[in-house]
Amino acid sequence: MNPQSADWNHFWTIRPQEHLSAISWSKRRIIQVVEPYVRTRKIILDAGCGSGFFSKYFCDSGLTTVSLDYADKALEITRSLTKGRSRVGKIDLLSTPLSQEIMERFDIIFTDGLLEHFTLTEQNKILQNFKSVLLNTGMIITFVPNRWSPWELIRPFFMPGIDEKPFVLTQLLRLNYTNDLTVIACGGINTVPFRYSPDRFFGKYFGMLLYSISQK
Repeated sequence: MNPQSADWNHFWTIRPQEHLSAISWSKRRIIQVVEPYVRTRKIILDAGCGSGFFSKYFCDSGLTTVSLDYADKALEITRSLTKGRSRVGKIDLLSTPLSQEIMERFDIIFTDGLLEHFTLTEQNKILQNFKSVLLNTGMIITFVPNRWSPWELIRPFFMPGIDEKPFVLTQLLRLNYTNDLTVIACGGINTVPFRYSPDRFFGKYFGMLLYSISQK
């Protein structure tokens, strides 16, 4: 069963506030991947915004930002962290046609830690929803956990009550192709605490996170 909003409300309630806003090594690596794309875009959707860390980063980068989640606590934290600069909304990505609920059309739709909490059928529905609010020149940037990462062995202790289905890279690519998306970049990121990380060689196999960047 996928985590419900009550599970996420509990999760975000027990996380220390200073931890939510801190820049971890994984967040540094994600920023390294997305920064070249963020630099040339104007409006972004942070879908499943969670702690709001990346919504704040997008706001700080000068992008018009819309942040969506279905956990009230996550939305509360995001409002606080972005100081009202992001338009925050509570939407279930499965039950709501985004094109009818959101007037904006986006240069980038960003997700980190979203798709792994849904079944394959639900993942397809979410991506189709994303496509409905994506500009023709826009892109979808997706980060998901790597099935073969050592992190997966200890993750349940850090995220009690939150179930997920980690990916392998071929699975993530297939999800994009099934939804008629063209992948323009993909790979994996490690989170070793060093400035330079062997992402190019080992990230897509054993890195903590996998990513894809795709277009219509």
